[in-house]
This record gives sequence, structure tokens and C-alpha cells, in this order.
Amino acid sequence: MASRLLHRLRHALAGDGPGEAAASPEAEQFPESSELEDDDAEGLSSRLSGTLSFTSAEDDEDDEDEDDEEAGPDPLPLGDGTSGEDAERSPPPDGQRGSQLLARQLQDFWKKSRNTLAPQRLLFEVTSANVVKDPPSKYVLYTLAVISPGPPDCQPAQISRRYSDFERLHRNLQRQFRGPMAAISFPRKRLRRNFTAETIARRSRAFEQFLGHLQAVPELRHAPDLQDFFVLPELRRAQSLTCTGLYREALALWANAWQLQAQLGTPSGPDRPLLTLAGLAVCHQELEDPGEARACCEKALQLLGDKSLHPLLAPFLEAHVRLSWRLGLDKRQSEARLQALQEAGLTPTPPPSLKELLIKEVLD
Repeated sequence: MASRLLHRLRHALAGDGPGEAAASPEAEQFPESSELEDDDAEGLSSRLSGTLSFTSAEDDEDDEDEDDEEAGPDPLPLGDGTSGEDAERSPPPDGQRGSQLLARQLQDFWKKSRNTLAPQRLLFEVTSANVVKDPPSKYVLYTLAVISPGPPDCQPAQISRRYSDFERLHRNLQRQFRGPMAAISFPRKRLRRNFTAETIARRSRAFEQFLGHLQAVPELRHAPDLQDFFVLPELRRAQSLTCTGLYREALALWANAWQLQAQLGTPSGPDRPLLTLAGLAVCHQELEDPGEARACCEKALQLLGDKSLHPLLAPFLEAHVRLSWRLGLDKRQSEARLQALQEAGLTPTPPPSLKELLIKEVLD
């Protein structure tokens, strides 16, 4: 009798009781590619609670519409869980507040470990995930905070991307860097249940890890496709808003794009920092803030140095001269340099304005 009870106890602890079905050979052979069990998913949601907020559809009628996804599991390595309630049952009302708290904690940690040999890299946190209905399609838009080891009061930059954006980045990097990308996992496509709270939480965690792994490999961190993923959509939206005269909305996007480029630490394109400063200068000028506009021109002139043939040099000099005159500040150096360019036939008289060049610039 005792041996029989011991035998039943062992089976119960092993999770293969009399009424349970045995695990399939496929799941045993590829455990990392199988769906998360309920207990694992609960731990994952707990890890995300307090920082991730999202909206989710109540039904799954249109699951197949998201990014034309196909059936397949979501492989996701789980980290150590932390305390908290299940994100599906009670999503936090204010994800941004949680993001700021996490950012401060991470920045404090970076400050304390500044003199250690540990590498200081960017971290990524999904702060919100919203189901967007854009008939006939429907998708989830993930908003990520880009957290750098800066001062604690530094606001993290943000980006908003959908699954197809992440997938395109993964596909392009796999094609160019087969070796480094072989060890980096990515959540596979699914046919159904794309809009449940649990799937959204699981993918949020996967995207954080995916970008973190890319940043950890120098060869991938400097890849142009990764730079484009972070910066190019913001620049395009900022340019579009500027061209339509929505300067206040555009200013926020230009500022976010500038912060992203500073955090990434590598050039996102030969002229993108200059183009970003041009957008900032134009928006500040149109919003009657000549001091900030002039400061942006000075930063751009420092970046340009002695590049006398650069097409943006004369427009920045012209804007700097005009803004300095308006503020009653010294403009002689910029004025003399602009005159030398005109006498050498390197720029027309008057040169094109920053706004004109900004409208004509094609971002690719």
C-alpha cells in the first residue's frame, strides 16, 4: 500500500498523472518552439505587469488579418519572473508611469556601475500595445521606450512599430548576417489569437529581448537596417507634418528622432543628423522660438565643419545670420563664410532656405 501511494505521488509531482496525456514527441524534440504553458504565460504576464498597458480585442474573429500571419508557435525564452498580477486580468492604467519608474531604476544602476567592466547598452521596454483597426486590416501597435544610461531625469525616446516592422527587420538582418543572427530568436507568425492579452504580452517581451540581443552584437548594432528601423519612420512622419504646417506636432517627432540618434551612438545615415537639426530649426522658427532655432543651426555648423561643398551648409549659414540679427547676436563669422561661398559660386544668391531643402529631401 505504501509503495503504491509513493508511486502515485511520484507521478503527481512529475505532472503525468493517470488522466493526463503524454507529451507529444514533437514537443519533446523542440521544446523551445512550443507554445508557453499556462503557468509560464502567467509568469510572463507578471513580469510585464506595472510597465505594460495594452488594449485588446474581446474576440478573435479577424485574427488572420494581422500582417497576413501564418500558423506557428511563438518561441520565447523566459527570464526570471517578478511579482505582480496577471497582465491579462488587470492591465495597468498608466504604462508610461511604469516606464519612467523603470527608466530611473536602470539609470541609477548604470550610474553605480559606471566604473565596472560591464558593458553599458540600451534597454527596451514595451510600455503600451494597442489594437488598431484600419479596415480591412487590423494589427497591434507596440510602443517601446528606448532607455539609455543617461541622467535619471532624461526622458526615454520612444518608437511605435507593428509586428510586420519587426519581421521585416529580422528578415533583412538574417539575409545579411547569417552567422550572428543564427542565435537570435524571433516570435513566429500565428494564424489565430493574435489579439489576446496573453499573446500581446508574450510578443512584447519577445520584442524587448530581440532588440536587446541585436544591440549586444556590434556587427548588428551598426547595421544600416537596424538604424533605419529606429529612425527612418520618425523622420518621415516629422517631415510630412512639417510640410503640412503642423509644426508643434512635427517638433516632438524631430526631437524624438534626434534623441534616438544620440542614444544609438552610430550615424543613422550620412545626412540624417543634419536633416534632423534642419527640421528642429524650422519648427522652432515657425513657433516663434528663434533662440532654440539658432542653437540648432550652431550644432549643425559644428557637425559640418569645413565641408564647403555640402548642400546644407549655405542654408544653415543663412538661417544663422538671420536669427542672430533678430536676436541681436554676433553674426559676422557666419556672414563672412556665406559671402565667401557665394563669391566662389558654390551657392546661389540668396541660398535656398532650410524649409525648402527639407520639403525637397527624399528620405530612403
